Amino acid sequence: MEYETIVGLEVHAELNTKTKIYCNCRNAFGLEVNTQICPICTGMPGTLPTLNEKVVEYAVKMGHATNCTINNVCKQDRKNYFYPDLPKAYQISQADIPLCEHGYVDVMMNGIEKRIGITRIHIEEDAGKMLHNDAFQGSLVDFNRCGVPLIEIVSEPDMRSSEEAKAYLDTLKSILQYLDISDCKMQEGSIRCDVNVSVRPKGSDKFGTRCEMKNVNSFSAAMRAIDYEAQRQIEALERGEVIVQETRRWDDAKGMNFTLRTKEDAQDYRYFPEPDLTTIYVPMEKVEALKAEIPELPNAKIRRYVKELGLSQTDAQLIAENLPRCRLFDECISLGGCSAKNAANWVLADVSKYMNDTGRDIAETNLTAEKLVKIISLIEQGKISNSSGKIVFEEILANDADIEKVIEEKGLAQISDDSAIERIVSEVLAANQKSIDDYKNGKTNALGYLVGQCMKASKGQANPAKCKELVLRALEG
Repeated sequence: MEYETIVGLEVHAELNTKTKIYCNCRNAFGLEVNTQICPICTGMPGTLPTLNEKVVEYAVKMGHATNCTINNVCKQDRKNYFYPDLPKAYQISQADIPLCEHGYVDVMMNGIEKRIGITRIHIEEDAGKMLHNDAFQGSLVDFNRCGVPLIEIVSEPDMRSSEEAKAYLDTLKSILQYLDISDCKMQEGSIRCDVNVSVRPKGSDKFGTRCEMKNVNSFSAAMRAIDYEAQRQIEALERGEVIVQETRRWDDAKGMNFTLRTKEDAQDYRYFPEPDLTTIYVPMEKVEALKAEIPELPNAKIRRYVKELGLSQTDAQLIAENLPRCRLFDECISLGGCSAKNAANWVLADVSKYMNDTGRDIAETNLTAEKLVKIISLIEQGKISNSSGKIVFEEILANDADIEKVIEEKGLAQISDDSAIERIVSEVLAANQKSIDDYKNGKTNALGYLVGQCMKASKGQANPAKCKELVLRALEG
């Protein structure tokens, strides 16, 4: 029997506000254990929370960006459960009336758009972090993360493969970064996801029993977890077993998951309205003002790059989904002076390679859009070769060198003068009669050899297109 995989994702994104969601403790990663805490975020008796207005604004922006309906009047609820990293024994979240709901995002798969529904986006507080280490027995708790603001983005079960899930996660990540509301650093836990997977016979319209996986720490791990769980369920069904709804822990190192607990339902959390916080009310004028602040988002950029600038679907997507690359490319296009295709090639090749090799952000280097456009423009005008442009590029990154000075000092200026190149061509042809004969006898690769000899004789400074033109003219004249 053939089976279809059904995937739904719950994405938790930490918001990059200056302070936590209900107190004035600093919202920052990597600080000394238990230094960013107070009676409110550690749940001391008699303390009262106060909602951070920025958290609501950021959530509304994400709602707009994902085509959600904004509930400008909503409330917060207590989600009750006991765990060592939750000192209050409840988490303030939103249950029946989320801030945003009934939205969608369009994701791109092999040039085809697919719409993934978003059930809801709600605000909530993060829990602390359990610390496990061989240096001590048992486990310790760092409460610095308690009260860090989160938005939880819950998808519809609209994904049918791990690849679609990855495309959806990449799209959400890029939107969060474009809005500048989360840094999305997975290594710091800024964006995390719980994965829900079920399978059903192909052609069936009834969902199978789903299992949820926790501890998924990267998008690639999410893909592996989905593929593993789908196969586990299929093999169980083929053996005649019944899939039990449960929560499982994904172990990426072992490439498998393990049962944690029988899956809880909403009633198990005993949700009730948070009595210490008032109703959330966002005036509609404010909702609309926040919508006006939404920048051009990745999918819109991809369409513009393809339709207006003539980029390929692949190149457009690679640029749009990486915010630093996108900013550099857009600045290059706004300056003019070079073709969009050449700017895209440089951004995706040389610039990206340098960033990947060094781990640095573009803003941390000497490279600017003005300098990159200047290099590309000189290449397009035939004043320097592409290989010379790479030398100039490296000098800028290393020493913030002046472009004209580098070209002059390193002798990189390209020779495009016909008479100068004709002299080189004449000398090369005079010394390579065998290659001339080979070409005339049908061995067309001899042309490339002769052009290469011309480039060598000019120490790489001759215009290669001009060399080829003059060599051909001489051979066929």
